[in-house]
Amino acid sequence: MNTPLVRLGLVSAAMLTAVVAFSGCASFFRSSQQAQRSSSVVTYLYPKQANPVPPTAIPVLRLPLRVGIAFVPAGGTTGSYRLGAGLTEMQKTQLMRRVADQFRGLDYIERIEIIPSTYLRPGGGFENLNQVRRMLNVDVVALVGYDQTQFTDENFLSLSYWTIVGAYIFKGNVNDTHTIMEAAVYDIASEHLLFRAGGASQVKGSAAAKYVTANLQEDAGKGFEQATTDLILNLQAELGAFRERLKQSPGEVKVERRPGYTGSGDFGPGFVGLLALLGAAAWLRRKH
Repeated sequence: MNTPLVRLGLVSAAMLTAVVAFSGCASFFRSSQQAQRSSSVVTYLYPKQANPVPPTAIPVLRLPLRVGIAFVPAGGTTGSYRLGAGLTEMQKTQLMRRVADQFRGLDYIERIEIIPSTYLRPGGGFENLNQVRRMLNVDVVALVGYDQTQFTDENFLSLSYWTIVGAYIFKGNVNDTHTIMEAAVYDIASEHLLFRAGGASQVKGSAAAKYVTANLQEDAGKGFEQATTDLILNLQAELGAFRERLKQSPGEVKVERRPGYTGSGDFGPGFVGLLALLGAAAWLRRKH
């Protein structure tokens, strides 16, 4: 069966080797003075699989959906200087609430659970996710990963990052903060990737050496906030595209209604128009 959803899974699987090799790495112009914080969806789901086999089961989405959102376990901070361990649990919760609040009003979503980081173990994969599914009674999960790099050296011209959602290329100056966030939405039971989106930001840094450490710590927080804003816009657009794929290929995902659910389970014209406006806003932000 060669459906769009299966092709999405095949493309994702084909990217894994490259992603694992290059995820979160600055290529070609790596500076000797840097700090890097990262967490990888790929590493969490497929810790020992260079070429994971795409799932064959058909996803079953039961409306209204019970959704979870979680940051995958972090890989820590690396580099020649340290600015702390990265996002705190409170910061993660605040960012996840921002994302969840944008989708809680949809009639086909019953609830969105903020999943604490302690529920996910490094390299836990779908075995771990199924434990979370039974514990919190969620069916779909949005896994969030990030990569943030800060430089204090002028010996770089550009940075190229590779993530599950593709490649990002930045150009910047000394003390800039580059942040990428990715969200991959999975049906846990079938292990199918339903859709994915990325968000990115670049915070211009100050060259004043006296306040470099304090400024970089502040810029790290700004970077995550701005990347989350970009991620939300792209998630909304990808959700609309996912619904369109279901309309065009209804056999690739089975949709059922829970007892008592009376919602339409579909996007009305107004919501589709809103998605178009959000997509245009995201495009204008990236252009300028």
